[in-house]
Amino acid sequence: MNFSLHVRALLCGFLLAGGAAWAAEPATPAQAAAPGHAGIASASNYATDAGFAVLAKGGNAFDAAVAVAAALSVVEPESSGIGGGFMATLHLAKGGRNVFIDARETAPMAVNSKDYLNPDGTPNRDTALKGPLSAGIPGEPAGLVLLAERYGKLPLAVSLAPAIKLAKEGFKPAPRLLRSIAREQKNLERWPASVAKFLPGGKVPAAGEIWRDPEQARTLELLAKDGNAGFYQGEVANKLVAAVRAAGGNWTLADLGNYRAKERTPISVDYRGYRIVTAPPPSSGGVAIAEMLNILRGYDLTKMDPATRAHYEIEAMRRAYRDHNDYLGDPDFVQMPLAMLLSPYYADGLRQSILKDRATPSDMLPHESVHEPGQHTTHFSIIDKDGNMVGITSTVNYILGSTFVAKGTGVLLNDEMDDFALVPDQPNVYGLLGSKANAPKGGKRMLSSMSPTIVIGKDRSAVIGSPGGSTIITQVFEGIMHFIDGQGAQQIVADKRYHHQFLPDVVYVEDGVFDAATSARLKAMGYTLKPREPWGFMNVVTWNHRGNQLDAASDPRHHDGLGKVE
Repeated sequence: MNFSLHVRALLCGFLLAGGAAWAAEPATPAQAAAPGHAGIASASNYATDAGFAVLAKGGNAFDAAVAVAAALSVVEPESSGIGGGFMATLHLAKGGRNVFIDARETAPMAVNSKDYLNPDGTPNRDTALKGPLSAGIPGEPAGLVLLAERYGKLPLAVSLAPAIKLAKEGFKPAPRLLRSIAREQKNLERWPASVAKFLPGGKVPAAGEIWRDPEQARTLELLAKDGNAGFYQGEVANKLVAAVRAAGGNWTLADLGNYRAKERTPISVDYRGYRIVTAPPPSSGGVAIAEMLNILRGYDLTKMDPATRAHYEIEAMRRAYRDHNDYLGDPDFVQMPLAMLLSPYYADGLRQSILKDRATPSDMLPHESVHEPGQHTTHFSIIDKDGNMVGITSTVNYILGSTFVAKGTGVLLNDEMDDFALVPDQPNVYGLLGSKANAPKGGKRMLSSMSPTIVIGKDRSAVIGSPGGSTIITQVFEGIMHFIDGQGAQQIVADKRYHHQFLPDVVYVEDGVFDAATSARLKAMGYTLKPREPWGFMNVVTWNHRGNQLDAASDPRHHDGLGKVE
């Protein structure tokens, strides 16, 4: 029996013996007193200020989240927008309820895997990543409507007003956006509407120029006026479908009209006295984070030297990503063994396979030629004066999504079709493998790494998240660990990071994450350390319950984010 089968048999034995079941939503620790002020951390000062503007009008954290997300659609389109989707983890102060909103994109009903293959059967990276065939049906507009109508206090039009104003009156693009446009200029030039939006006058906007987006302003106004019907029906829907089909895509009005954002039960796991509330499938992040924490609960990491602690954390990452590749997909289409994956007995079995002083080679699947992890998504965190908490990770997938703008809408479409396992056991652009569980099918949501997470403790709580492609999961995991170790928001976002995703069998490291002695010990254990940049754009808000003190911080690796408390 090979190693993989041996481990699976061992784990099944544990499960049968223990009769464990996954408790999807354990009771949340008692809610602390309200903080009395609010904290927002996002990737843009414009977006953070939009959130506070809505709070000042009497909105709550969920109204502010609508404002921040919509503003990011205008000012940070390289990472997210109304042509993409998001995942949100919410904590409602009243009653202590936790909620997850799935506004992930879906495949059009006419999806055909052959459209994403080269003649030799290998993935066609162009159709998977560029142009209308790469785009799933957007989920963000429906998610914002659901968030406002079900959990907000203000009309949707009020929460969308700051983004509409930004799009109409203009803003100064951040250097990251200008670099993204320059990098993708040749792809943008393939479609006239993309040129009109991103290359006015046929060139990349100059630093300091005021940039306006009147067509997206019009689309946001229709969304504000008519809710879902303003985007998924009528003028906008007709323009989206016409543009997509004229450029070789396969969307229909029915695809748009049938889209629904969904509420799901978040994954909750206890670790060292804290309740971690995180994303369920179709995110792979929450399952992987829970699996890692369940493995590591068997060790006292606080008493370990840095190399030994890193060894156990890397091995937990390795095993969680192995299961990510094998099992996970859209829960509306595939049955997943979540009770097994989230069981402490399963983690006990995985822990048994970790050697004390040696790396476990990732030889359970054939090695493939894979890309390095990417980071073209965004995350923001909010805690309001009443103690409502929200973490939203939003994306158009790769840099500037599909680079295809639908004429007459200002909507930049995502390229999320690449997040399906278009060819089983072949890597996507982030190097992640997939199985039939994540194969494309009409109406199906593609698997995601987005992992917006809320950590709730007796004395301290936090909202944590980051972009980063396949590294999102490990970045959030490390943020959770640092928070539980006692760090504040500023230190958490600044901490150096590392990542292992099973294949390729390397540990990606940020410069300075390990000192020379720790690096040498890890290499002696059999690890291959590979430097990489960049490392996400983490945004964190923490809450010290005892002093009712909030702290909001945006990743110092970037200079255009803003963490703010007022």
